[in-house]
Amino acid sequence: MVNQARKDLLRDSAITVLAEEGGRGLTHRAVDVAAGVPQGTTKNYFPARDTLLRGVAERCVEHYREATAKTMDARPEPTDREELAAMLRGRLHDVAGPGRPRMLAYMQLQAEASRKSWLAAILDQIAAADFASFEPAQRAAGLPATRQQAAIVTLALHGAILHLLADGPDTLAAAGLNDLDQFVRSLLDTVHPEDRIATPETDPLPAAKRQ
Repeated sequence: MVNQARKDLLRDSAITVLAEEGGRGLTHRAVDVAAGVPQGTTKNYFPARDTLLRGVAERCVEHYREATAKTMDARPEPTDREELAAMLRGRLHDVAGPGRPRMLAYMQLQAEASRKSWLAAILDQIAAADFASFEPAQRAAGLPATRQQAAIVTLALHGAILHLLADGPDTLAAAGLNDLDQFVRSLLDTVHPEDRIATPETDPLPAAKRQ
């Protein structure tokens, strides 16, 4: 019988190895060391490197679903633009903080997936879930988002993740990612300009010219 707790320890340790050492550093021995288990333990659970990659990818999907469920419990479906901005900003903050190791491992797996279709199929669940959930979230917030508009927001967030992980200050500043709140607000204003509520600070036209 498989010891699920031990298996999860090994998969989580493999995520750590991927995040710290990259794809080339992912070996059975490295996972054994990271997990603090006797040499050969990882190979017993995951005999080949592809088996190990599959296990890590499936663990990343599990962590994604757990993180999404926690987000939904803490912050239900957004009911207005402000709540939507807070939800999206929270996703980016997680990438730059507690979710960083998981996302670094995910990016390493994505590189491997470019050469392994079966691995791409596992990881596809994560991105597909974002596209599926961000579209109704925008509509729930009162934005009459088309499928294309919703996809643009999702793609922009996915692109932002790469730069947040690299953490290059010049790039972050150029992309506006050094201020995540403003980045998300500007993204929504750009994709949904007709739904933006004008304020004295954001409305480019003086009141006299609007009359």
